[in-house]
Amino acid sequence: MSYSKGVIKKVSGPLVIAEGMRDANMFDVVRVSDEKLVGEIIEMHGDRASIQVYEETSGLGPGGEVESTGAPLSVELGPGLIKSIYDGIQRPLDELVRKVGNNLTRGVTVPALDRNKKWSFDAAAKVGDRVSGGDIIGTVKETAVVTQRIMIPPNVSGTIVSIKSGSYTIMDTVAVVETEKGEKINIQLMQKWPVRIGRPYKSKLPLDIPLLTGQRNVDTIFPIAKGGVAAIPGPFGSGKTVVQHQLAKWAAADIIVYIGCGERGNEMTDVLNEFPELKDVRTGTSLMERTVLIANTSDMPVAAREASISTGITIAEYFRDMGYSVALMADSTSRWAEALREMSGRLEEMPGEEGYPAYLGSRLAQFYERAGYVKTLGSDDREGALSVIGAVSPPGGDISEPVSQATLRIVKVFWGLDSALAYKRHFPAINWLNSYSLYQDSLGVWFNKNVGEDWTALRARFMLILQEEAELEEIVKLVGMDALSAEDRLKMEAARSIREDFLMQDAMHEIDTYASLNKQYKMMKLILQFYDEAKDALANGFDIEKLISLPIRERIGRIKYVEENKFDAEYEDISHKINVEINKYAAKEEI
Repeated sequence: MSYSKGVIKKVSGPLVIAEGMRDANMFDVVRVSDEKLVGEIIEMHGDRASIQVYEETSGLGPGGEVESTGAPLSVELGPGLIKSIYDGIQRPLDELVRKVGNNLTRGVTVPALDRNKKWSFDAAAKVGDRVSGGDIIGTVKETAVVTQRIMIPPNVSGTIVSIKSGSYTIMDTVAVVETEKGEKINIQLMQKWPVRIGRPYKSKLPLDIPLLTGQRNVDTIFPIAKGGVAAIPGPFGSGKTVVQHQLAKWAAADIIVYIGCGERGNEMTDVLNEFPELKDVRTGTSLMERTVLIANTSDMPVAAREASISTGITIAEYFRDMGYSVALMADSTSRWAEALREMSGRLEEMPGEEGYPAYLGSRLAQFYERAGYVKTLGSDDREGALSVIGAVSPPGGDISEPVSQATLRIVKVFWGLDSALAYKRHFPAINWLNSYSLYQDSLGVWFNKNVGEDWTALRARFMLILQEEAELEEIVKLVGMDALSAEDRLKMEAARSIREDFLMQDAMHEIDTYASLNKQYKMMKLILQFYDEAKDALANGFDIEKLISLPIRERIGRIKYVEENKFDAEYEDISHKINVEINKYAAKEEI
């Protein structure tokens, strides 16, 4: 088959203008110059194509040849994805290194999935079965914890005329489907899908189940739904990457897709070093056994950042279609937006605010709307979830800039990181006064039903105390702590306990790094129990200084370091001792 060929007319950084491309289509992948650099057509005017090149373009000049491949930018989906490390256009970095060494040369192409490795296919369908897009015809055990469900491609339906279990490469035919028109279609372990188009599903479902993370600041205060979308804006050094690493490690998702979109190389190095070594609390194996990494670091071409987001979410949708719960981390969408801004400027488009393209908001929306809790294609009523958590890196932490504002109009959870909290070593540095979760009302019903019927009420009291503390701090700054009433001083102490004992969580501590819902619930109850009983004691004229210095407060603060299997017993003991110590003090006994 002959494809459209053209000639380079202009080179401007990652943008190449080629003429003679009349037969090419928008979003076709092209090969640029004799070096066969990978590019994608992003604009067409007659026979003139504007091409976004995903590799370094230095040395290119007018007159070079451009050839269209006749296919859009697509990803390969099949066994071999898990544990892989890709760049923004799904080139496996370990294979590239094996082929050309550490200094990656331009124009090198390596298949995303290994063509030679054989996989054990266990057929679930049989000859004569009617199948349509999304139906599972068999499985492949990919890692110790992930079984790939081999599905009929979305646009195929018919009757299975051949299928057999066995050992196959991803290019071998494992089944043959005959359509109603008599056409026979070979089904392989691998399928391709264009990254710019979301994979289809039957319907979206309500977002009323939380994506549990083991992070108290998230699960209790600002929860995200399974299939929901969240943003983590924050200035440099406030802990965006640490929060995303924690969510990747502990979120109750079957599959993790982590996109390093233009972040510094050392951050992705941390991921590459940590994840294989980290023991997954849910499976007991390495976290990489259920993870796909896209390492598109800041020293890679800017244009490739833009592709990495689409590549990552398409891979995530593929696992969602199998019926898995998938969590995607994008770190960070600001770098992706900078790639859009550069290409828009080189295309000489009318700029929007701060030079970003006028369509920045719609492009962000197209990305985030691919998340969701869905009923997948297929006849077995599978449900799959894709949750998207995107970091935003506003310069100086100023969230009034365009990327943050466009993101906030789309996402339902805002975890605003505060550099002041980070400098105080308060991690995660999520500011409780300006963060929010719009899923709180729908998820509160789930928490009340599955954890404790007063969960929502306890959380509401926590938030009220923290807000009242902020108001009291203004008074303290003006006239000092001594000017406060005893009741207000107790409220300040309760707020400090909430901040330091509950909201602060040590990601590096082997126990405190993860807190079950039972632990979070009972920690809330202990803090509020002490506050309520101390307030009653104050009403009876007891001294505030003695109350807030009772020894039991130390045990309340340290219960987060108690192992889960010993936690309930410790909780019961502390709950009993709170009352005992306050009563002893009331009786003027030595404690």
